[in-house]
Amino acid sequence: MSCFSCLTPHGKDIKVDVESRSRCGSGKGKSKVVSGVFVLVENEKLNGNGHGKNSSQTSDGGARSFPFRELATATRNFREANLIGEGGFGRVYKGRLESGQVVAIKQLNRDGLQGFHEFIVEVLMLSLLHHVNLVTLIGYCTAGDQKLLVYEYMPMGSLEDHLFDLDPDKEPLSWNTRIKIAVGAARGLEYLHCKANPPVIYRDLKSANILLDNDFNPKLSDFGLAKLGPVGDNTHVSTRVMGTYGYCAPEYAMSGKLTVKSDIYSFGMVLLELITGRKAIDFSRRQEEQSLVSWSRPFLKDQKRFPQLVDPLLQGRCPRRCLNYAIAITAMCLNEEQNFRPFIGDILMALEYLACQCSNFEARVHNTTSPSTLQQT
Repeated sequence: MSCFSCLTPHGKDIKVDVESRSRCGSGKGKSKVVSGVFVLVENEKLNGNGHGKNSSQTSDGGARSFPFRELATATRNFREANLIGEGGFGRVYKGRLESGQVVAIKQLNRDGLQGFHEFIVEVLMLSLLHHVNLVTLIGYCTAGDQKLLVYEYMPMGSLEDHLFDLDPDKEPLSWNTRIKIAVGAARGLEYLHCKANPPVIYRDLKSANILLDNDFNPKLSDFGLAKLGPVGDNTHVSTRVMGTYGYCAPEYAMSGKLTVKSDIYSFGMVLLELITGRKAIDFSRRQEEQSLVSWSRPFLKDQKRFPQLVDPLLQGRCPRRCLNYAIAITAMCLNEEQNFRPFIGDILMALEYLACQCSNFEARVHNTTSPSTLQQT
């Protein structure tokens, strides 16, 4: 058994190291919402089966408390035909509420990895944090031993659905779309690191947790592992090591000392997946290629070999100058020394510049017959 829970090769969410109530409630505005959520959840538990007729809402306008019956009806009794996702946490169903709104309903596995405290952290975080690049939590339900979360429905699924193991008839993401997704994810992370007070360390940034709308605008999801960051003179938060295999920053895995730079490493892994079309960990490949970051290190250090990193499905359709810039950003994020990794604000600025440089690329593709010529542009 591995010494570090984030280094177990399961590719699934790992149990959270839960914030204490007092820590979650720091700050006047936050403590009010936190208290409200805890009261709602505790009341829902006391009410037993949660089969009341009306959904309630916090006085702060936060997540609603749904009766179990409404969510069962919304998913047609959690029918297999409504199933849209599954993992260590449980199952996700597409549903339609009584209001007509289409939603995604996560039903936590009663015997799974995600416990009641992680459920609480998710409700707390998404009740406090609101940004266009964070998924919206509409409500929750605690009915007996049932725990359910209700989110806005993201019709295009997750980023990993569009990067890996594509069906032959499925169109791969264009270079511009990949950069667009990177920019949006960076904006969400910047909000957590720079706008939230105290800062929030996401701790589980990966392609499976980046959801996409019809226009491929990304939203970060799954905040059960999120942790309030260091404040004042503190440089880190000491915690049990949690996360997903392949995305954990090496210093965090070794020491349990969590900083915002831990998220930067994970973001670098997502950038590397966007560039290469390869999974962070892929046991179906040859042993020397199973770890994406280990396989890519020699290429990241040699600009002449950058084109060898590019996802073959792009068929060379990415300008060489933009590729060089994207790989340079990625390499900085993946620096093994956390102090040399950039902050998310600098990364966002660089990615927005990159997006501007690539904005006319798709038009150029339509007017060019040789993709290899473009890659040298």
